[in-house]
Amino acid sequence: MKNLPLPKVYQLIEPGPVVLLTTARKGLANVMTMSWHMMIEFEPPLISCVVSSANHSFAALRATKQCVIAIPGVALAPKVVKIGNCSGRDTDKFTKFGLTPVPASQVEAPLIAQCLANLECRVIDTKLVTKYNMFILEVVKAWVDPAQTDRRTIHHQGYGKFAVDGEVLKLPSKMR
Repeated sequence: MKNLPLPKVYQLIEPGPVVLLTTARKGLANVMTMSWHMMIEFEPPLISCVVSSANHSFAALRATKQCVIAIPGVALAPKVVKIGNCSGRDTDKFTKFGLTPVPASQVEAPLIAQCLANLECRVIDTKLVTKYNMFILEVVKAWVDPAQTDRRTIHHQGYGKFAVDGEVLKLPSKMR
């Protein structure tokens, strides 16, 4: 074994695919790249996510208590990284990166047409926002694009390094 600096621990335990989080406030939509999220309940589906207070999306999420978590496939990876490297304060990311906003049915934030799936969410708990920037979201509507056959996603490993979903193992399980 070799010592690993503690700030690099997240590279070992990243919880899921890199996603795009959309918000809408005062008629303006924004999108940010996010990898700090995890499922915390199945029914109703609850997701926790961390959005830095320095991010432009933080204020919109806090004020509107609504968002969409859009799950991009591997083909969108270059755009996903570029979205994460600029701010919605001075950039219309939908236009700049050629993303198509689609009206959601339950929230004001838009879906992203190019994504594999979109989850319309409402913030249901903000107790951890002040201390950890952590929001608890309830998924109120879920969409999937059956036309997209390449379902592989990207997973952040830190410092510009990503893993792509690969081989799928099917093993016996009592979970349905």
